[in-house]
Amino acid sequence: MSEVHGETAEHLAPSGPGHTPNSLKWAVLIPVVATAAGFLAQYPYGMLWLGVLIVLGAAAAAAIVAGGLWHRAGAATLAAFATMALALFAGPALYELYVKQVGDRVDALVADTGTHTNHKGTELDVCRVVDTSGTVQDLSEQQNCQGQFRPEQHVVLFVDPLGALDPWVEATGERTVDGAGLGITAGLFAVTGSALFYAGQRRRPGR
Repeated sequence: MSEVHGETAEHLAPSGPGHTPNSLKWAVLIPVVATAAGFLAQYPYGMLWLGVLIVLGAAAAAAIVAGGLWHRAGAATLAAFATMALALFAGPALYELYVKQVGDRVDALVADTGTHTNHKGTELDVCRVVDTSGTVQDLSEQQNCQGQFRPEQHVVLFVDPLGALDPWVEATGERTVDGAGLGITAGLFAVTGSALFYAGQRRRPGR
């Protein structure tokens, strides 16, 4: 009887400190990959789809490791959903942070505003702006054109010095970044990492 009791106790006991490096590895790797994929999806030339594929792969890896290998279904579900949410918020937040902090400020004038219906039937705001060089650009909601501008309004474009990202439009040239997006990103990063670390530390043997 004592032998059976001992085996049961060993089976249910939480994993010891020997699992910490492995748990920490996944707790850092998955959210870092999701964050990077979200930022990658902001780039044009098909990078959106590549970013989506990487995020889905990261979410699947979180579910397989935490649920399939460590047998923590609840933590696996939380980690998988948090991974996808993290990429969704991290992409726009890091996009804004990058172009506002290192981008070149270019004066522009709003030529026209309107809406565009995408393939899903959703109406999205668009802006047509003309910068000081005479270049005409059509900006989307992803570039901060969300119905807040009017024709003939002066705006400022934050232009990627590398020329890879599309410009970000603002009413002024201030480089202040919206803290809400970065705060949500940091919170989701912590949730994803914590769920994986918990699952790794409290892993169960295979059944």
